[in-house]
Amino acid sequence: QVPNIVKALHKQLKEKSIKSRQGCFSLLTELANVLPGCLADHVPALIPGIVFSLADKSSSSNMRIDTLSFLHVLLCNHQPEVFHPHIKSLLPPVVTCIGDPFYKITSEALLVTQQLVKVIRPLDKSCTFDAKPYVKDLFPGTLKRLKAADIDQEVKERAISCMGQIIYNLGDHLSTDLQPTLKVFLERLKNEITRLTTVKALTSIASSPLKIDLRPILGEGFPILASFLRKNQRALKLSTLTALDILVKNYSDSLKPAMIESVLTELPALITENDMHVSQVAVMFLTTLAQVYPSCISKISGSVLAEILQLIHSPLLQGGALNAIIDFFHALVLTKAAPVGYAELLKQLTAPIYCSGAAAAPTLHKQAYYSVAKCVAALSSACPREAPATVNQFIQDVKTPKSSSAVKVLAFLSLAEMGRTTNLSAQRELKTVILEAFTSSSEEVKSAASYALGNVSVGNLKEYLPFMLKEIGSQPKRQYLLLHSLKEVISASPADGLKPYVEDIWALLFKHCECTEEGTRNVVAECLGKLTLVNPSELLPRLKNQLPSGSPHARSTVVTAVKFTIADQPQPIDALLKGCIG
Repeated sequence: QVPNIVKALHKQLKEKSIKSRQGCFSLLTELANVLPGCLADHVPALIPGIVFSLADKSSSSNMRIDTLSFLHVLLCNHQPEVFHPHIKSLLPPVVTCIGDPFYKITSEALLVTQQLVKVIRPLDKSCTFDAKPYVKDLFPGTLKRLKAADIDQEVKERAISCMGQIIYNLGDHLSTDLQPTLKVFLERLKNEITRLTTVKALTSIASSPLKIDLRPILGEGFPILASFLRKNQRALKLSTLTALDILVKNYSDSLKPAMIESVLTELPALITENDMHVSQVAVMFLTTLAQVYPSCISKISGSVLAEILQLIHSPLLQGGALNAIIDFFHALVLTKAAPVGYAELLKQLTAPIYCSGAAAAPTLHKQAYYSVAKCVAALSSACPREAPATVNQFIQDVKTPKSSSAVKVLAFLSLAEMGRTTNLSAQRELKTVILEAFTSSSEEVKSAASYALGNVSVGNLKEYLPFMLKEIGSQPKRQYLLLHSLKEVISASPADGLKPYVEDIWALLFKHCECTEEGTRNVVAECLGKLTLVNPSELLPRLKNQLPSGSPHARSTVVTAVKFTIADQPQPIDALLKGCIG
């Protein structure tokens, strides 16, 4: 259809009637949006019509805006090389529109220019097109708009973004014009109305592979950025943290300790459970600092660490923010200049749980135990020499009758997190200690022990999985907890590692799918569903074959198992499931 449509529109793009041309561009815009890349072969036919509508003196302002809007969509949805033969004819009318007195035309033209810069010189792939001759067309018109004081807010912002893009992609062709332009960015940074857009543009420039020289504005710019972290504008805080992060990574040799310290004093206030995303980005920035400026971390560790520990002990911590903290601990403990070492960090992390018997100690939420355990594992993986002693300590905690159930839960969860990535089979007592905990009077301890057995098995399937399968077969009283351990193994192990054991696990699960306990059947179903994902083409038909089973319990288990094969993200099983459902 597309060639026929373009053929029909091609002549009308040069008609006198503005209504017809607007209709053509409207249709083409939809086409380019719906089928990205579909107009690649037809660009030569469309360019004359675009240039005509932009340059035609009788065109209304709406006509020009529609044309620019279509050109922007066209540039965004097609490969750069498609346009290279036409840059010479496209650029002059677009640059003329940047200077148009009507602010809406200027604004659209700046948006198109920003995209054209990416097309003229794409930095993410090799390109033979020579962009240098076009810099003298692009730069002065954009600079004039960037400097103008009395223009519309949208034009101001787009001029900043467009110039940011020009410096990102073509900064090495600007020679003596570069520094004065960066000085204008510094002025825009000081202005409340334009500061957010400028921070984003500077982030882009700082991440350019061309290694743009930002030294002349860093001395004045860094403290200004630091002051933004105090402002009440959330978007500004987040963008500023991202900008500071990229500046520290790429310009570390140009930053003075005083500049870093001006930022450090602002960070503790940003780490709070009231805004997990801001906390996450702040902790990621701290991790960068720990890696690039280890010496500066000693100055802040007290106040920042207190806030981070408070966050770890919060019931709200999870996902990205938790992962950021885990990375931070990993980096911190490897920092030679850090004032707190492995032992001290471990003590501070676990203190609230070890003191939980004391009257004044706060009781932690269940989620906090998982967070602390993950951080303990991060410290141990960074300091493998210290890990065996820590594992022994946890085993002793579990064995000691005096230990509170909170301490035992933490010990099992920490062993689980450590065991998932390191082989703990050298700890001979571990199996016995876990199985003994299955008879504990505390449900939390039993559940944590089950979680530990599953995750420790992931670290060494050969040693632990046959042992676990044997126990499931011979210990009816512990079956429910052992099946939960098996579920952890199936969920967390790589498919290749599990393949040798699939047949044994499959046979075992089907032995228990008619169990009278509904709870047990549900765990069996989850195990079956997740196991099917290991080899869907073979196991899904086998699961389906069990549907005519005489036992209603078995049938319901199979149907429930299918539920666990349906995941949020696309999976290889999806195509096969279509044939089974419906």
